[in-house]
Amino acid sequence: MPMADVLVLVLLVLILAVAGLIYLRIENHGERRRSDDAQAREESARARQEQASHALAMRQELSAQAQAQRQEQASQAQSLRQEVLASIQQSQQSLQTLRDAVEQRLDQLRRENVEKLEKIRHTVDEQLQGTLEKRLGESFKQVTEQLQQVYQGLGEMRNLASGVGDLKRVLTNVKTRGTWGEVQLGSLLEQVLTPEQYLRDAQPKPGSAERVEFAIRLPGRGEAGDSSEVLLPVDAKFPQEDYERLLQAADRADAEGVETAAKALEARIKASARDIRDKYICPPHTTDFAILFLPTEGLYAEVLRRPGMVDSVQRDYRVTLAGPTTLAATLNALQMGFRTLAIQKRSSEVWQVLEAVKTEFGKFEAAMDKVQKKLQEASSSIDQIGIRRRAIDRSLRTVGTLPEADSAALLGLDRPDLLNDDGPDEGQGD
Repeated sequence: MPMADVLVLVLLVLILAVAGLIYLRIENHGERRRSDDAQAREESARARQEQASHALAMRQELSAQAQAQRQEQASQAQSLRQEVLASIQQSQQSLQTLRDAVEQRLDQLRRENVEKLEKIRHTVDEQLQGTLEKRLGESFKQVTEQLQQVYQGLGEMRNLASGVGDLKRVLTNVKTRGTWGEVQLGSLLEQVLTPEQYLRDAQPKPGSAERVEFAIRLPGRGEAGDSSEVLLPVDAKFPQEDYERLLQAADRADAEGVETAAKALEARIKASARDIRDKYICPPHTTDFAILFLPTEGLYAEVLRRPGMVDSVQRDYRVTLAGPTTLAATLNALQMGFRTLAIQKRSSEVWQVLEAVKTEFGKFEAAMDKVQKKLQEASSSIDQIGIRRRAIDRSLRTVGTLPEADSAALLGLDRPDLLNDDGPDEGQGD
């Protein structure tokens, strides 16, 4: 038999032996475990019996204790009930006593309050009566004063209404309206120009009886070339009826009425411009244009609102339309022109003064040349003196010096006659 087979058989035998030993070990362990389980069950049964007996004893003991406690609690509850009943009875007695005392006090307070309220009512009635009478008196006084003020206001309103009526009557009259426009125009001219710069009731055309309300005096030249003045006619117009019809139509929102009134106003303005051109424009005695003054800004604004009206009047009739603000600006511009002209007139005098100054300046230049020459001579003389002084200093360096007082006495410098005597000029000695 080969050796390998022997080894295999030996190994199989060893394995079977080990398996048998393991099986025997397991069987022994199972028997021991079963015996241990039986003992444990017996001990558990005994323990349950002991616990049952102990629990029964405990139950009996607890029942006895609970019975004793219930009896004790019942006795305590009985005693407590009795104490509570006694306390309730005592409290009821105390409450009754307190109720009686409170009712007595409340009755007393009620009576005292009634008395005090009665006194307060009397006092309040008296004060209210006095205050009411005082307030009523003051109120009646204020009402009376206010009524008096109202009466005064009504009187002022009546006066104002009468004044408005008078103004309306004044403005209704064509001549009076013209006078009002003329007064306003004159006021503007007085505020901007001097009295010498404009004329009242001027005669623009020589030999004509027509007179313009105002004419501004402008500088110019006559036909012969001599200096003379040129008049700028300024006339005021106030077509109040047409303007009022326009305003009333605008208030009624009547577009057709507004257009009709505006056309009538335009026709009136053009007719006035035509009159001004025919009566007052006469070059070279006047300018080739005139100014038509409208006294109110509202009227002037309505005229400006018409398309092309201002240009048409200025082109066809050579008349410039102006309101209060526009005329004031125009007059200010003319005033600046007057000032420029005055400066131009005085320019010849200024030139004469400048020529005289130039002549005198020539003389001054000659005098300055002489002074400069003299100063140069004096400067050269001073330079020569400085040269001589430095030469003397070099010569006297080796010579000692005396005290100041001794030297002055030796040279006689302290004598007044020597101090005032002028010595010879060193320059002339040379």
